[in-house]
Amino acid sequence: MSAERINPPDLSPPTGFSHAVVATGSRVVFLAGQTALDTDGNIVGDTLPEQFERALTGLLVALEAAGGTPADLARVTVYATDVADYRAHVSGLGRIWRRLAGRDYPAMAVIGVVRLWDERALVELDGFAVLP
Repeated sequence: MSAERINPPDLSPPTGFSHAVVATGSRVVFLAGQTALDTDGNIVGDTLPEQFERALTGLLVALEAAGGTPADLARVTVYATDVADYRAHVSGLGRIWRRLAGRDYPAMAVIGVVRLWDERALVELDGFAVLP
């Protein structure tokens, strides 16, 4: 994939995301929402950072199985049951992101939700990638 990350100087400086991503490639991979489920279908982790790491890992495992890498991510949406808690942990979540996915940030949004499918889930990530 060729990805051009665009961050216009007329917008606020992006931290942990890109304002726009122009992606060219031959395959688009749509990634289903991932929460902190283990292989037995149980939510693991009691804190938002623990669950975020597990959900991001799941997203990246699905992406890799489709032939992609974190640099191929064009868009990721984060659904959080407590946006204030997400903001309180944003530095640590950024470190988790960089360790697992690097610094090629996709276009991103964080959306507050009342609850997720599994009542114990605190966060869910979905997205799409463009592969060469």
